[in-house]
Amino acid sequence: MAEFSVREVEGMRQVRIDIRDETVRAAAGALSNMRGSIRMTAALPRPGEFLKSLITKEARVRPRYTGTGSVLLQPSLGGFFVLEVSGTRWILEPGVYLASEGDVTLGVRRERFWPTVWAGDGLVKFQTTVSGRGRVAINAPGPVEVVPIEDSELRVQGRLVLGRTEHLRFSSRRATTWLQSFIAGQKRLRVFSGTGLALVCWTPYWNQHMYRRVTGEDIEGSIFE
Repeated sequence: MAEFSVREVEGMRQVRIDIRDETVRAAAGALSNMRGSIRMTAALPRPGEFLKSLITKEARVRPRYTGTGSVLLQPSLGGFFVLEVSGTRWILEPGVYLASEGDVTLGVRRERFWPTVWAGDGLVKFQTTVSGRGRVAINAPGPVEVVPIEDSELRVQGRLVLGRTEHLRFSSRRATTWLQSFIAGQKRLRVFSGTGLALVCWTPYWNQHMYRRVTGEDIEGSIFE
């Protein structure tokens, strides 16, 4: 089984994957360097996958790295989280997927139309799914907590939930009546209901947050929006 680890140097974080006669996959352009006897291969996406990539932020090319050695991915002021997938299908938000073991099955799904529109995610929202068994590394703006939901709801302001198990249903609604929400200055909430697990990032790392505040540069937008 491939070993995933996250190291921190000078306030930045980096994912390292050690493999021994194994295969792992990573997002396109994620490689920093390879050490050892490792071969990288990349297959062109099918026509349907290519068309989906044109209208979503999810890239459909995930290069494979096969052999023995270490694969180090690009460092970031943000963070990473290593998820253990063990039979349950997970739904990841756009841009969250980073890398996974070769036995993990990757898929794509489209979120329902009206929740997507009301949440401000556009008309079409495709998400990466991961299932099977193995480790998956994801991008995260800060520390990640696995939150269990038991026949209940998790309501959050902004994109705090990075991923969820497939039995949690996503919707969007006001915190209270329209008038009271307007008076309180409260935006619509993202709601996850049912029974399952959610990957939640409550707060970003301070250095990444300050960098984005100062420069105005942003990849996915603030997690509080």
